[in-house]
Amino acid sequence: MFSRDRKTPLAEWWWTIDRELLASLILLMICGIVLSFAASPPVAERLGLSPWFFIIRHCMFCVPAIAVLIGASFLTPRQARVSAIVTLVISIVLLWATLKFGTEVKGAKRWISAFGQSIQPSEFVKPAFAVIGAWLFSEKMQHKDMPGRIIATVFMLMIVGGLLLQPDVGQTALMVATWSALLFLSGISWWIIFGLMGGAVGLGFGAYLLFPHVSKRIDSFINPDGGGNTYQVDKALHSLLEGGWFGRGPGESIAKRFIPDAHADYVFSAAAGEFGILFCLCLVGLICFIVVRALMGAQRQTALFPRLAASTLAIQFGLQSAINLSVNLNLIPPKGMTLPFVSYGGTSMIAIAFGMGLMLALTRKKPEERWATGLPTYRSAVVAPAE
Repeated sequence: MFSRDRKTPLAEWWWTIDRELLASLILLMICGIVLSFAASPPVAERLGLSPWFFIIRHCMFCVPAIAVLIGASFLTPRQARVSAIVTLVISIVLLWATLKFGTEVKGAKRWISAFGQSIQPSEFVKPAFAVIGAWLFSEKMQHKDMPGRIIATVFMLMIVGGLLLQPDVGQTALMVATWSALLFLSGISWWIIFGLMGGAVGLGFGAYLLFPHVSKRIDSFINPDGGGNTYQVDKALHSLLEGGWFGRGPGESIAKRFIPDAHADYVFSAAAGEFGILFCLCLVGLICFIVVRALMGAQRQTALFPRLAASTLAIQFGLQSAINLSVNLNLIPPKGMTLPFVSYGGTSMIAIAFGMGLMLALTRKKPEERWATGLPTYRSAVVAPAE
């Protein structure tokens, strides 16, 4: 079945896929299942549910996530581009439809019912935009009269507008960071980069002034003793300190029982209380390995689009992980961002699996034999030379 001599699609996939990267992603998903057993029962009991409720649902979400991960990894770059543009258009429509027809939770409309399920469209927008943005930027780099950057920027503004109206400042920041990564990887001038950094600071001040929940979180972060609600952050830090180097053992953490979102945004803190700092360092190491391995695989690509798209997906994965970990360590204000493949959440897990599946597809070996396009390629240490 997997013999090198056989020319079946399965055999070809097996010998061209980055098996170490695939195994690392599945291992991270397994870690999420283990931590679901540790973190979710107290949350379920507080909500009057069965202790197994979130565990069962988390495991159920893993089944379609693995199917999407492996299925997407079979795609060619052209098929990946087509699937991404379809996903992007549908997700943007649902994103804006959420503002009118979505369910309001904690003052924000981020969820919409579709196909009998609650879906968070912003989760699917992220990997789809990373791929389509990379394609548009690569077209601009190869055909100077192609307005690829302008079209990508229009898509980004449409997405950011919908996210700010929900409001969802955390996802907005990640989308802008993804777009900025595309600009940087495409060889844009440093002057423009510095200008964009200044613009980002201005947008941050604007969000602070316009969105009350953002200002409250920032004020509580800067001045924890000023009367703001820091209960969840305090309990998360307590859990981090409680476990020490080796943890209190499975089911023995006390602090994690009082973290409202221990199974979701603060699963890393719950893991520290149960399994200790060493386990958390291994988890961070695994995430770093995935990002670095994906970037190395992207650099081996000779075609520009797969190289740029895989790099952007890897950076996006790393940024989302870094945001979640920083919130758990109280380095930045709370953002409501999941830890990829570890936090509870069906939409998030399947969307991340879609993105990582595309990344695996775009980093397949010997792309020049299967995806040769006759277009210019770049073999330097960066994605493309500066214009």
